[in-house]
Order: sequence, then structure tokens, then C-alpha cells
Amino acid sequence: MNTKKFTILHSNDMHGDFVAEVHGGAGNLIGGLAVLSGYINKVRSEEENVLYLISGDMVQGSLIDSEYKGISTMEIMNYLAPDVVSLGNHEFDYGLSHLLFLEKMANFPIVNANLYVNKYNKRLMRPYLILEKAGFNILFIGIITEKVMDSIKRDELISTFVTIQEASDEVGKICNAYKNDDIDLTVLLTHIGFDSDVQLAKLLKPEWGVDMIVGGHSHTVLDKPVVENNVLIVQAGVGSDQIGRFDILVDDDTNSIVEYKWRLIPIDESLAEPDRQLGQFIASFQEAVDRKYNTIICKLSKMHTHPVRVVETSLGNLIADALGEIAECDVMLVGSGSIRTREMGPLVTLKDLMSCFPFDDSLTRYAVTGAQLKSIFAHVMRLENRNGEGECYQVNSRVRATYNNVSRRLLSLTVDGQEVSDSRLYSICLQGYHFMNSEANLNLTNKDFLESGKSKVISTSVKNMLEEYLRNHQNISREVEGRLTYVG
Repeated sequence: MNTKKFTILHSNDMHGDFVAEVHGGAGNLIGGLAVLSGYINKVRSEEENVLYLISGDMVQGSLIDSEYKGISTMEIMNYLAPDVVSLGNHEFDYGLSHLLFLEKMANFPIVNANLYVNKYNKRLMRPYLILEKAGFNILFIGIITEKVMDSIKRDELISTFVTIQEASDEVGKICNAYKNDDIDLTVLLTHIGFDSDVQLAKLLKPEWGVDMIVGGHSHTVLDKPVVENNVLIVQAGVGSDQIGRFDILVDDDTNSIVEYKWRLIPIDESLAEPDRQLGQFIASFQEAVDRKYNTIICKLSKMHTHPVRVVETSLGNLIADALGEIAECDVMLVGSGSIRTREMGPLVTLKDLMSCFPFDDSLTRYAVTGAQLKSIFAHVMRLENRNGEGECYQVNSRVRATYNNVSRRLLSLTVDGQEVSDSRLYSICLQGYHFMNSEANLNLTNKDFLESGKSKVISTSVKNMLEEYLRNHQNISREVEGRLTYVG
């Protein structure tokens, strides 16, 4: 056999996780790009044919990123020098035009096959890349989640083939046109979530020769690759605390992987010598951010946490109550994904708040019927929405909802202790992003929310609202108290 060994390192959903953090009683440093870069450098020096891939969502999630609108992230990514990168939904958070600017900054190729400019039916980005390594040709194709449409919904020039079947068709189109006897390995860089990766693999025709899917979006941690339709599927969690590593043997005659070993490698200070230059480069951004934002806003009575998005959290309750109180609404829905840190407090600086709640958005109050309100809660609390890929919410203290996972129905919904009446109108507040995407995420259309004629913009900046609320409310505290309850 004419074979060649390759080492493929891969990350996804890094979300501005640039700096190492202390974990455990021993005070060990975990994660951070300085150590991750040190490990990548080490592997590149030890192995002959190394590729480093990133499957979307490099940006958003840290103050270093949001302060510079992703420019700092792209400069840092240039330092890491990935071989190929695919887009994630958060790459669109600063707008389409800004993404195109960031792409021009990148010293590495960014691939995406299923984003189109509508009028001209042309792909927005480079759809694929054929990379020659050690005399072997490797084909990379980028596929993005349908959630990208949430971020660019107001831009009618751009659309994407969003279904799994349509994504599969795009892969087939490229493979049919460009996959020939010279293509030895075919890799999909996706940002559609692990479950969708499995569905996509099932739809791929064997003749297309796709060997592996390196995914992102759902922050999935695996013990080993999942094999579906003879396609290896992997993902590397979230942040910089770990990196995926494939060691594979590729046969040039059959254009296939004949041997492989995959590991999810924890990034800590014992793994490799930190990349000091990158550490200093990141520190230069950190120092600028610290000087601007290390001012104390308030002190909470305790630390509040937001460990996972799919359930009620103490930090989620704090934020929902603050916004609900200011907006004077019956129901306040705060997107769980708007809360980007796992904990906040007791001491809260402006930096803490900006890191926790980086998205600046409007807040609008609407009036819906009780029947519509029940429809919303039945939709967001359903079991399949809590799979890591759905849109979940935190609610204010006036609300109590109970959902049965077995019968898959909403058992009860109360406001101020009273069962919601189907015919009565209730006020509900939403961030602008969630209104724009209400049909998919809340099971009501924009027209449904506007039908009563009672909508009112409460604020053009949720971030400003939270900052002023916290400055004027010291030593407050919230607990997890059963606002959203699941039985069965």
C-alpha cells in the first residue's frame, strides 16, 4: 500500500476563550491559547504532516473579542495559523459586512459551501479548499448551521441551504465536480451540531468519498469518534480547555483512511511549554480591556451561576428579574445563550458584566393571549429543544411553568400564582434577536406578537439597562426556585 500518516488537530466553538483559568484545589492552570499554541507547536515539530482545523465560532464570548468586534480574535487566530477554518453562526454577530472585513484579515482560508448571494445565485465564501500535503490532496468543504440565518435575518441579499438534505446536496455537488482520483482524503468542516452531523453523514453517498466530519456548534464532548455511513464524526467540546487529535493512515490507492486513532486531549500547563509570545500578545489586549472595564458596579450577596443553558439558573433568574422589573411585564424571556459566563459575583465589575452579557440588543414589550403564551412555553420547554442545539430561556419570578417529558405537554403555566387564562392578554418582553426569530424559537410569528397593537420599545440597549440596575441594587440575590420545572 502507498500510505501516508497525517495528524489532524481540531478545535471548535473557541468563543474568545483565550486565557488559562485556575481549576481545582491544586491551582492548576487549564486551557488558554498560550498552552494550546504550545501544544500545536510541539506536535508540528514532532510529526511530519500536521493539519490544524477550526470548525466555527472563533468569535464572541469574551470581552477581548467584543471590545474589538472580532478583530483581536482574527489577529490571535493568525498567530495560531490554522490550515483551514469554517464559519460558525457567531462569526455573523457583528454583521455581514464586518464578517467580510474579518475574512480579509485572516491569513488562513475560510470555507463555506452553502451560503449564497440570492440575486446572483453565487456562493458568498470559498466553498472548498484542496490542500496538498506530502504529495496527497485533501479536500475540505465547509457547511454551516441553519442558525446563521437567525443572525443575518435582516439581510435579504444572503440565504443558505439550511436543511440537512440541502447541505448534503451541496457536498455532493462539490465532490462530483472536484473529487477525482487525485483526492486522497475528504473532510467536512461543519457547524450544525452533533446530531445534525450524524443525520448529514447518513445522507452522504459513498461515491462522494467523504472520510470524516469535524463538527461544532453543539459543544459535544466525545469519548471516541462516531462512525456513521463509514464517515468518522468528531467534535471537541467548547473553548480552549481541550483539543481533538486524529492520527490517521491514508491509502493513496484507495483514497481512504486505513488506520486511525483519535483522542480528546486536555490542555493544561503540564502538556506543553506555553507559547510565551502569544501569551504576551493576548496580554496586550487584556491589559487594555482591564484598564477600561475594571471598575466596580455592585456587590451581589453571593456568586450566581449559569452552568448550563437548558435549565433554570440563579444568574439567569437575576438577569430576568432585573429586566422584567424595569420593563414592568408579566413575562420576561431572556435567551439563555445571551448569558455567556458560568458565574458572576459576588463582586461585579463592568468587565464581568460585559463578559457575562456581551450582546447589546433592544428590548420590546408585546401583548399576547394566554393561549399564545401557553404555546410559547410548550414550544421552548419541549424535550427536543433541550438537546444543546435549541433556543432555551430564563424567566422572571412572576412565572411558574411545569412540563411533562413523558406526555410531552405543558402541565401548568401561572403568572403571579394564577393559572394563565386563554383569552386574557399578557405582557411579554423579548430581546430584538428573539423577536426576529420568534417563529422558529417561540412558535409565534412576528405578526402574532404585533397583532394586539400594544407593542412598545422599552430600551434600545439591554446592556445599559442591566448596568444601571446593578449599580442601583446592592447585595441582591436569587436562587433556583422552580420557575421552570420538568417532570416525568
